[in-house]
Amino acid sequence: MSLLRLAARLPAHAAFRALGAPRALPFSLVLSVTYRCNSRCSTCNVWQRQADELTLSEWTRIFERLGRAPYYLTFSGGEPFLRDDLVELVAAGYRLCRPAVITIPTNGLLSKRIAPAVEAIVQAAPGAQVGINLSLDGVGEAHDRIRRVPGNWERALETYAALRALHYPNLTISIHTVISTLNVADLPQIYAGLMALEPDSYITEVAEQRGELGTLGMPITPAPEQYAEAARFLIEKLAERRFAGFARITQAFRARYYALATRILAEGRQIIPCYAGWASGHIAPDGDVWTCCTRAEPIGNLRQTDYDLRPIWFGAGAARLRRSIAAGECACPMANASYTNMLFHLPTVLGVAWELRPAG
Repeated sequence: MSLLRLAARLPAHAAFRALGAPRALPFSLVLSVTYRCNSRCSTCNVWQRQADELTLSEWTRIFERLGRAPYYLTFSGGEPFLRDDLVELVAAGYRLCRPAVITIPTNGLLSKRIAPAVEAIVQAAPGAQVGINLSLDGVGEAHDRIRRVPGNWERALETYAALRALHYPNLTISIHTVISTLNVADLPQIYAGLMALEPDSYITEVAEQRGELGTLGMPITPAPEQYAEAARFLIEKLAERRFAGFARITQAFRARYYALATRILAEGRQIIPCYAGWASGHIAPDGDVWTCCTRAEPIGNLRQTDYDLRPIWFGAGAARLRRSIAAGECACPMANASYTNMLFHLPTVLGVAWELRPAG
């Protein structure tokens, strides 16, 4: 039923991009609830940023005005579990917006706090598929070197064990790896070590130069040929392994994302049309609204519109950035936007549907 709800939304967003009408709020939103982070990753400087964070009351007002528009909500950071009110914040998002999917990434350092919070979130959002993505960029000390926090690996494993002890049908525990110049050559060994933990799903994305993360100009993105080799390896492994439930659907899209990211890095252009600014968007911790976190160019602030996204999303700043995106003036392999974009790409959707067809 939830997939049918999403499918029913796609034509309106396609028309919005092509014709400018009907106007539609994004169905995929990333909510950065804090820049604070207790990691010091070599591939991310978000912890250096500061923000006058939206309060729980302010986020609640945003959710009230969004209504049922979001299908997919990501509560990100920084480290989102550093917010003492994260459970209440996610619960408010679910209660008022009823998203079908909720995703929360974490570095796993808060080993005593995360699992109890996740259990409370899953209980508060029974109608949503809740995905927790534990970030692991290597195995053992290699992970600690990239994350620049001694003992990160051990604490993350404590968190992982506590999360695996939770048994809810709407909970998916994934392991997430950022592929960068620091680990791309070691991906087969990393994959073997992390898959031994038996996650519900394994996710990777490319280390990017993003405005949000303060990584512009940093040499962290693998060379196109390096990433192409890593992507081939991951696609082969996906073909060998079959996940179950919701993870099976995401897996089917993941192989196509790896192929798409390979071409974007090699060709430096949008391979399929980008829907950032139409179907997907981003809200920063201080209420700034972006079409995406790669460009991270504010098109307005929710504190100035009584927490209503509509005046911003349908305003002149958003229209300017949409023209730029539609003209192909930017291209990136950012995972969140790419998965949304693939939903509007008929060859991708047909390929996934064929892969998911019932046996026999």
